[in-house]
Amino acid sequence: MTRDGPPPGAAQPGVPTKMVRLSALVLVFVLALGAVPAAAAPPPGAETFFRRPAVIDAQLSPSGKRLAFSAAFGPQGRVGVFVLDLQTSELKPTRAAQFSDADVGSFSWVDDERIVYNVLDLQAGGAEDDRTGPGLFAVNFDGSEPLQLIEREGRPVISEAGSILSNRTRTLPWNHTVLQVPQAGEDARGARADEIIVGEFRGWGKDLESITPLWLNTRTGATRRFDAPGRPLGVVRWWFTQQGEPRLVLTREKDRLVYHWFAPEGAGGRRWKPISEGTLLDTPPPPAWVGANELYVQVPMGPGGEHAVVPFDFAKGAPAEQALVRAPGFDFAGGFISSRDGRLLGVRIHTDAEETVWFDPAMKAHQAFVDGVLPGRVNRLSCRRCDGDDAVLLVRSFTDRDPGQLLLYTKASKQWRRLSVIQPGIDPARMARTSLQRIQARDGRDLPVWITGQKRAADGKPQAQPAIVLVHGGPWVRNGFWRWEPMRQFLASRGYLVIEPEFRGSDGYGAAHMRAGFKQWGQAMQDDVADALLWAQKEGWASGQACIAGASYGGYSTLMGLVRHPELYRCGAAWVAVTDPFLFVEGRWWVRDDIGDASRRYTLRDMVGDPKADEAMLRANSPVEQAARIQAPLLLAFGEADLRVPLAHGRAMRSALERAGRPPEVWVTYADEGHGWRKVENDVDFAQRLERFFAKHLAAPAPR
Repeated sequence: MTRDGPPPGAAQPGVPTKMVRLSALVLVFVLALGAVPAAAAPPPGAETFFRRPAVIDAQLSPSGKRLAFSAAFGPQGRVGVFVLDLQTSELKPTRAAQFSDADVGSFSWVDDERIVYNVLDLQAGGAEDDRTGPGLFAVNFDGSEPLQLIEREGRPVISEAGSILSNRTRTLPWNHTVLQVPQAGEDARGARADEIIVGEFRGWGKDLESITPLWLNTRTGATRRFDAPGRPLGVVRWWFTQQGEPRLVLTREKDRLVYHWFAPEGAGGRRWKPISEGTLLDTPPPPAWVGANELYVQVPMGPGGEHAVVPFDFAKGAPAEQALVRAPGFDFAGGFISSRDGRLLGVRIHTDAEETVWFDPAMKAHQAFVDGVLPGRVNRLSCRRCDGDDAVLLVRSFTDRDPGQLLLYTKASKQWRRLSVIQPGIDPARMARTSLQRIQARDGRDLPVWITGQKRAADGKPQAQPAIVLVHGGPWVRNGFWRWEPMRQFLASRGYLVIEPEFRGSDGYGAAHMRAGFKQWGQAMQDDVADALLWAQKEGWASGQACIAGASYGGYSTLMGLVRHPELYRCGAAWVAVTDPFLFVEGRWWVRDDIGDASRRYTLRDMVGDPKADEAMLRANSPVEQAARIQAPLLLAFGEADLRVPLAHGRAMRSALERAGRPPEVWVTYADEGHGWRKVENDVDFAQRLERFFAKHLAAPAPR
């Protein structure tokens, strides 16, 4: 899919004369506007692609009178929460929360005055998450009345002023987390003013045993019992109404999953009623939206088992047959959008690109207006006072070439305000286009492939370029979307065609496509990766010079690509890569990882292979076992604190290559990093290593 539109700052109908640049007094991180940088010969450096966004998240308050956003500011570069008063002409932010030794993670408005948020340390490696929980804090929009609500594994957080935020008499232990920030109402069964719903966890991660909800007052830290009489045992997920009344739970016992609905039982109250069940491998229809008396679930309906959204028919005790939302060729992905009083307003759908379908007439009109002003872009709206003449719209607008910009529109004044670009320094005009192609694999299977950086010669014909096949991790996830993505754009800016196949085993394209990857690691899944490159070469987009790269499963596929198809690739770059399928599926008592017993007992043996019944297959498709067949130059990188793919995988692979007389050309590990890089300096360092490695082994043209 290709979408065109004016770059930021270009003439746009209804915008140029009404775009208001913020006051010079506004803090620098809101002023990430500037003119579009002039074109220059060298592409931007790696730090431009991999720096933190100028604005990470932004949310209107319930009334729409204020806007809270998270951003990094100050000499220490810590992410905090700041608030703009939208009732004034001068948008000068107030600091609500910022720390000297931690960064704000996610945040939510409780009401127009109070904000809750958790924290993490973005300047530490990803291993920090394993050592310290995110905690929970609350504060007023102006920074007053700060309070710690949930501990961070006993570690205090120091405010920028140096004070420790804690409330030892009422602070909950670290094994609590936010389940919902509801809309307070009059119903005694629902939320009261200043309250949110938190959950206490038993077990953790993949081996979660249960979650018990309770009410938490964000001003006092006081808790009260959550009323859900007769709830089943082993609840691992909760769904609530906007006012905080429970409606749906998911229970798990061993590998059995059951959804229970909080159903009417005559005039005497309510009871929990099982409505669907399945297993960890054959899951029951998951919910797409839960209302006070309505439930929409996802069921396979398309020819390839693509998931559509249908109402659940409580009278029949089964999903209805008529779809409410269906996207041929894609599983439903996205989410439903509700008003604060629980009305269903619309649905956000991801096919190749994101689109919002509004059921609400006012929101439909707002979307049409914004799309007319900003054509050819994805314009994600949130709104307050949406039906009124004083409606306020927050717009996040982006494309495949533009990381995006944050804009505010007030209907009463018909005034646009551009608050920030998302990624300063990125010139969309110099970024590459991304498109989704549907090709045929060698066995005839439909194969979605994302292509970035296609070029045409002067005569309009495809211009062949050196290619990098970038294989996604998971592998049971959907990888590609029509939006700006730093790694694909970084590689494309260096003159490479970037090919990202959604090989069989990838989610998002129907159950048949995902299940076709079961027990196909290194086999048909690997053929799909090769077929994507062969297609691009046949079509004239890719030259005969190619390398393969990827992380996690993508790293495994990189290694197996060099084993299975050595004629296709000049080099390979694998990071946080699975190298030993036996270690991944079985685990070892001396290797610590975060893969739960339930996964190893009930799913991985069917999805990857059984170590006993499929031993020969796993050995034939194990990079460690087949290391002697790898002849191409190889870059290997690992996080020293990775719990998903422990460093033992990397060490075993390096040793196997050394025994075969072909040690990796580049070997790098990052201290304190987990399954991927959290520190910006590590992201930049690794990107620069990739750049040098590919430049050495691919005859890339001069950067454009």
